[in-house]
Amino acid sequence: MPSDLEGPSIEPKRDDELPGAGAAPPSSDMTAVASWLASAGGSGLIRALTLWSSKTTSSPPEKLRPTAYLDGLRGFAAFLVYWHHHELWAHLPPQLLSLESSYGFRNLHYFAALPVIRNFFHGGHFAVATFFVISGYVLSAKPMSLIHAGEQAKLADNLASALFRRWLRLYIPIICTTFIYMTFVHASGIWVDGGIQFRATYFEAVWEWYAEIKNFTFVFNTGKVGWLSYNFHLWSIPVEFKGSLVIYTALLAFSRCSRNARLWCEAGLVFYFLYITDGWFCALFASGMLLNDLEQLAAKDELPSFFTQFRPYKTTIFYAMLAVAMYLGGCPAHSADATELRKNPGWYLLSFLKPQAVFDVKWFFLFWASVLLVASTPHVAWLKRFFETRFCQYLGRISFSLYLVHGPVLWALGDRLYAAVGWPKDSRLANIPQWVNIFPLPMSGPLGLEIAFLAPHVILLPVTFYLAEVVTRAFDEPSVRFPQWLYKTTSARPARLPA
Repeated sequence: MPSDLEGPSIEPKRDDELPGAGAAPPSSDMTAVASWLASAGGSGLIRALTLWSSKTTSSPPEKLRPTAYLDGLRGFAAFLVYWHHHELWAHLPPQLLSLESSYGFRNLHYFAALPVIRNFFHGGHFAVATFFVISGYVLSAKPMSLIHAGEQAKLADNLASALFRRWLRLYIPIICTTFIYMTFVHASGIWVDGGIQFRATYFEAVWEWYAEIKNFTFVFNTGKVGWLSYNFHLWSIPVEFKGSLVIYTALLAFSRCSRNARLWCEAGLVFYFLYITDGWFCALFASGMLLNDLEQLAAKDELPSFFTQFRPYKTTIFYAMLAVAMYLGGCPAHSADATELRKNPGWYLLSFLKPQAVFDVKWFFLFWASVLLVASTPHVAWLKRFFETRFCQYLGRISFSLYLVHGPVLWALGDRLYAAVGWPKDSRLANIPQWVNIFPLPMSGPLGLEIAFLAPHVILLPVTFYLAEVVTRAFDEPSVRFPQWLYKTTSARPARLPA
């Protein structure tokens, strides 16, 4: 998920490092601002729609930031969300049960359901939990460094800027992409199996979209929220915003605590959200903040003495944490009930660990899986190097846009391709019969890796990546720059003292 940037972060770039379409906008002259938007818009549109970067191919690769592995981890997690959703969309209900259950459930034994292996077929939930831990980590990175330095005035400025920009940074890309998708569906008249109701006029479609968006973007709405008809995968964005508010509030509340008191307060907050109330997503954010605090203390060799006794066993501990994370990350998700989880081989005893407060049992285990994964990754050399590869770094740069566009591509194009190669589904037979079995392919192969499943991705993957790149350039990167410019423009300038 996206995060504000000041200092180390998982965004594509820091606010002042994003590639622009020209000079920075002026700060006050609105005529000049309009002129800048017009000139930048033209070149920006060309840049967004073409695959050529503004940088030359001969330029040397950029030096990786210390937290670059988080970019790669977030990007790879976004790809797992893409893969997970396609697995569930293409396959039939009996196959879905096997994908969302453990190996051996109801005497079904599939390679895709094996422990650890299943994370690569069914890792979308694990990925979302990891998003939230990473967000808590990076949102607190700069403020935490200011707390450590005792820079209270700078901390206040930093949190003010972060709060001002956060809503805009999260929702501008969503507003733009869902509006375009709504317009495309209405103008083309194509059928999409994504919960969209056709309207008689474009105005009616726009009004329905507006009514959903205004409720979806209001964090304190107590009515029907969370599912957006034009992209129901985006349920996690309001959760992201709520978690951000938790982080900013906690940082301010704990800013004057002593080191040990602050760590205890952060740990207590995690315990409260996970064991006292059903606030699993808040616990994920708070744990990211706690991890960042500990990492910064470790970098300065200022950890509490309790941790130093484990230093000789550090490598073993982090490998063990990674192994536990990979096992728990495959928590069966076909039911929210702990009694149903007990029927899954390998999860009977673990199911009794679920706290009373947690409603959906999978999020309790995914909490521990994602926290242990983020905590162990920088200390497992080969894993950190993997997430620092150019491919994972690229996935990290487009990760938010990949999250935004993969659903519309799946519903508009994927459904037709899956129908064409022979995947049966009643809705396809009823609404797009002309696409059914145009080019039937064998259903042979392991579950989740069938020829008929993999073949459509020869088209789907490039199309999805291309649109993710377009959205990154057109909406994602500007949604970082524009709020920063707006904050600077609206901020009061210090009064000048008389000469």
